[in-house]
Amino acid sequence: MSRSETNVLMPQLGESIAEGTIVRWMKQAGDAVGRDEPLFEISTDKVDAEIPSPTSGVLTAIRVQAGETVPVDSVVAVIAGAPAGAAPEAAAPEPAPAAAAASEPAPAATPGPRTPVAEEAPGEGERPRRVSPLVRRLAREHGVDVGAVTGTGSDGRVTRDDILRHVGAGAGGAAPAGIEQEAGARVEPMSVLRRQIAAHMVRSRRTSAHVHTLFDVDLSEVARLRAAHREAWAASGVRLTYLAFVARATAAALAEEPLLNAALSDDGERIVYRRDVNLGIAVALDDGLIVPVIRQADREGLAGLSRAIGDVAARARAGELSPDDVAGGTFTITNPGSFGSILGLPIINQPQVAILCVGAVERRPVVVDESGTIEARTRCYLTLGFDHRLIDGAVADRFMARVKAGLESFDAALVTLA
Repeated sequence: MSRSETNVLMPQLGESIAEGTIVRWMKQAGDAVGRDEPLFEISTDKVDAEIPSPTSGVLTAIRVQAGETVPVDSVVAVIAGAPAGAAPEAAAPEPAPAAAAASEPAPAATPGPRTPVAEEAPGEGERPRRVSPLVRRLAREHGVDVGAVTGTGSDGRVTRDDILRHVGAGAGGAAPAGIEQEAGARVEPMSVLRRQIAAHMVRSRRTSAHVHTLFDVDLSEVARLRAAHREAWAASGVRLTYLAFVARATAAALAEEPLLNAALSDDGERIVYRRDVNLGIAVALDDGLIVPVIRQADREGLAGLSRAIGDVAARARAGELSPDDVAGGTFTITNPGSFGSILGLPIINQPQVAILCVGAVERRPVVVDESGTIEARTRCYLTLGFDHRLIDGAVADRFMARVKAGLESFDAALVTLA
């Protein structure tokens, strides 16, 4: 029986993901490969993943090299060995089910997985060229005519890097080569994760009208409860952290202030109110930041949130998160205070409309009564970054007042391992 070839495609790990970057190949051209054997590793703006081979055979061609970024469904390799006429096999794992990706609003009804369709972008006097939705959106954000950009992708397709290069040239070009030639300078390429974070942060700054409000919160009661219960919790394998208390107060406040848990539609003209409070917890990695999601956080008690925070943080640092773990976040908490930062002005995690920054928890002298009595109290600064397109200052401050009150008068009955 004659043998046919199977195209290996760039998978879509989540409904909103439009492209992926090849990080490395586990096999080389000419190698034998078994079905479901790890073939290559990719990185998207949500998660890294190893992609298994869709079939057994010989890897005859690698079409996309490590470091290259291509749209989903692009052919990245070819495997020979499948019997001719056999039913085609899926070239990628199932997309992440149900939940939308972390940087996209949750739809009113959960659709099935879809594949972004490349759109036509005609240049003047040229036949139309196909570009991915992500490239078209990036071009729109920068005010770039795709038809005026020289494409370096397959068949002259315009890629994300082409758009960014075009924008850089319009702004005066790249940095002078002399910077790279300075004595003692070491030049290294940015990691895939770092490049994706950079693009995501720049897009957020261009998208949202960022405003920040800062609250000084007394955590003396939280500190007392934590000291009283920390050892018992630790004996049960649960760390009782300040972050868990903040997460509990935040989730409760979000349930009361649904606008902070909402999102704007892509056209900016409709408000998407989320049913669930899916709390993103920013986790620092060696080369960047990732935001795993705790689903239905408003239904969790303090113990449940403590366990969940510990679990997602450990799996994030071990590189064991799945696409579903970083999908569907509705609000993010970032905790630079663990490194000693007193306060921060965080960038919103799109398409969310607010983000809470937790500063260092420290003992500070404060005036505690009208007679001017000064005491040492456990306090921290909480900063809310919010999108002024949707949220006014009064709403933001009302939400923060709820968080502050929840922490300063934390219900002792909630500090249970049940």
